Amino acid sequence: MSHGSVEESSGEEAGARAQAIERPRERMYAFGPAVLSNVELVALLLGGGRAEQRALALLQRLGGLAGLMRGLPHELAEAPGIGEASATAVCAAVELARRIGQLQLPVDAAVRGSDDVRRFVHAHLRGRSQEVFLIIGLDSRRRIRLIKEVGLGSVAHVHVHPREVFRPLTQAGAHSVILVHNHPSGEQSPSESDVGLTHRLVECGWMMGIPVVDHLIVTDGGCTSMLALGLIPEAPLPAETPL
Repeated sequence: MSHGSVEESSGEEAGARAQAIERPRERMYAFGPAVLSNVELVALLLGGGRAEQRALALLQRLGGLAGLMRGLPHELAEAPGIGEASATAVCAAVELARRIGQLQLPVDAAVRGSDDVRRFVHAHLRGRSQEVFLIIGLDSRRRIRLIKEVGLGSVAHVHVHPREVFRPLTQAGAHSVILVHNHPSGEQSPSESDVGLTHRLVECGWMMGIPVVDHLIVTDGGCTSMLALGLIPEAPLPAETPL
């Protein structure tokens, strides 16, 4: 074989390797999943021909990753080029991601503040199409004793009665509570009704000896702490004992 033929063959092999490394599967294998775009990650789940084009069309149809998290299998399957197998594979991946995020709960460790439960509540509530009200009861050592959904509302509102919040807490022997609810609309700021409900629950907590540590508002983009915003009222000073 001539020297020119060897160089030509080596160049073709190098070109083939470069072309292979451009494909999502090979790039993930070589460099890890973080280097791939959202479209490429979804394309790997879909598989088959024209996977990236179908993945792009699916994300555009659903409104990005936030819509993908809320999508049901039959909704995904209605998209062009997405059958039942691909739709269920994507939904399974979304649910696995949610469950992995829920593992971030400090079950046996003391909860120093709402930051310690942010990843858990975000994984638990993101993608929900209705407002959900969740309570996290803590024991005397600030360890998690209870996690319970106590209210399910509409896309823009959830109403809970103090009785629904504090009954399970007293039954579980909780000493304090973190309140959590989500905003499917994506609005991160608390509404007037959120503030009013929080103040009412804080007052009930004072009377029942189960103080409210914080109230978190969860959106697909993150969590907002009402304590950090200065919207959790301070505990009242105890009345002076008469002489």
